[in-house]
Amino acid sequence: MHIILHQPEIPANTGNIGRTCVATGTDLHLIEPLGFRLTEKEIKRAGMDYWEHLNVTRYMNFEEFQSLHPGARIWMATTKAKHVYSDVSFAPDDYIMFGKESAGIPEEILVAHEETCIRIPMEPAIRSLNLSNSVAIVLYEALRQQRFASMQLTGELHRLSWKTEE
Repeated sequence: MHIILHQPEIPANTGNIGRTCVATGTDLHLIEPLGFRLTEKEIKRAGMDYWEHLNVTRYMNFEEFQSLHPGARIWMATTKAKHVYSDVSFAPDDYIMFGKESAGIPEEILVAHEETCIRIPMEPAIRSLNLSNSVAIVLYEALRQQRFASMQLTGELHRLSWKTEE
């Protein structure tokens, strides 16, 4: 899977998203301009010590991204969409794009991808969810559909052992 952030503005959200990408084996694609520098301490704090393990690529604009990834299937996460994210079928090489916190994905991009625009249901009184939460919600649904391929599905206690049934 691939996550695209179109002009992200808040470094802590991008750090959280980077950490989620490392935890899930997902590539992160950042489309300029960024509202911060990737060296800012807020990114490192939110991403913890995982940021160095992140596969991240930067692009000057969406056109550059498209030219380097022709034919990529891109799901556009937006509150303006007609389709719910859990009603679509994600493939392992799909891209899921999220817009900047203040404005979302530009409508000029959305209208060109109407059939792949998806939304997270929410009460009508709220404008949107936090960006890093939205990424986690949609990404984990896509990964669930892939049966969490290559991800660790069980855990162990650190000091004690789980009781086993005999």
